[in-house]
Amino acid sequence: MTLLSKESIALNIEVNSPEEAISVSGDLLMKAGVIRKEYIDAMVDGFKKVGPYIVVAPGIAIPHARPEYGALESGFSIVRLKTPIKFGHKMNDPVQLVCAMASNDNNGHIEMLRMLSSILGDSSKLAKILTAKDISEVYHNISN
Repeated sequence: MTLLSKESIALNIEVNSPEEAISVSGDLLMKAGVIRKEYIDAMVDGFKKVGPYIVVAPGIAIPHARPEYGALESGFSIVRLKTPIKFGHKMNDPVQLVCAMASNDNNGHIEMLRMLSSILGDSSKLAKILTAKDISEVYHNISN
């Protein structure tokens, strides 16, 4: 099982709202066969109900939903926004990197969060993701 594919990465995307950013990141997972449409709706609804808790670090949001809302497999997407956007988080706005994640079970959910945190918490890897010129460069930096 591959948790990230090149098709699940998008760079320099223009969005007008946090909901649109979440939807774009979810669409990548849906096209990869990781989730169903209901999962995207659940991620957006979660953001609307609970707020910017998904903004986990400066400039980084990790939208997700419970497995029963349509997670078919485990995986994540990476969307780098062309223009950072405010999600409403007091300390970590604006967001430039949206990494939707899905897991088809609760234990996998925790593992995915741990894995994403180790990638995004590595300042060297994060800098490379934020400055990469193309999708292959992002994929290569994360795969290693």
